[in-house]
Amino acid sequence: MVEQNIKTRGVRDPRVLSAMQKVKRHLFVDDKQLDKAYNDHPLPIGEGQTISQPYVVALMTEAAGLKGNEKVLEIGTGSGYQAAILAEIVKSVFTIEIKKGLYEQARERLQKLGYSNVQVRYGDGYFGWESEAPFDIIMVTASANHIPPPLISQLKEGGRLIIPLGSTVFHQNLTLVRKEKGKPLVTELGGVVFVPMTGEAQKK
Repeated sequence: MVEQNIKTRGVRDPRVLSAMQKVKRHLFVDDKQLDKAYNDHPLPIGEGQTISQPYVVALMTEAAGLKGNEKVLEIGTGSGYQAAILAEIVKSVFTIEIKKGLYEQARERLQKLGYSNVQVRYGDGYFGWESEAPFDIIMVTASANHIPPPLISQLKEGGRLIIPLGSTVFHQNLTLVRKEKGKPLVTELGGVVFVPMTGEAQKK
């Protein structure tokens, strides 16, 4: 998976490649999907959600520019796969899941796998995790048609936010947002397709 679908498509960060090698994707998918666990495409994980394509996980992780000492907020825990990848690299991960069943499964899975530097919370990620702010990195693993203002406010000065931005029905642009002098500076990284954020994000 890493050699054929990630390295060949331009991901070079050794920290990211090491994490993608170490974390076993088959532990994060449904038993019915085990034979497809290392294919380079999303897979359903229940409740209308998916585990992201491995290349996109690697791309988003590399785009964060991680050095290893960061405090990261993830919006959309899903199966816990992206949180595990992050946890292999950074100091601490705080991840929020709005679907109760997925939250419970991911929390149990990450605990069993020994990720003591990951905290999982049940709630609407649109509002972030104010009591733990500010964050060096915020990664949103669901699409939105705007950047949730609470997330910008919870980002450290100089911090980075990664979000699939655009139509929540069709394609989005993977977007990197840097907070400079309190304002967002936006860079588009390329086209992606993610399931939409639910909860407050759908009301906007």
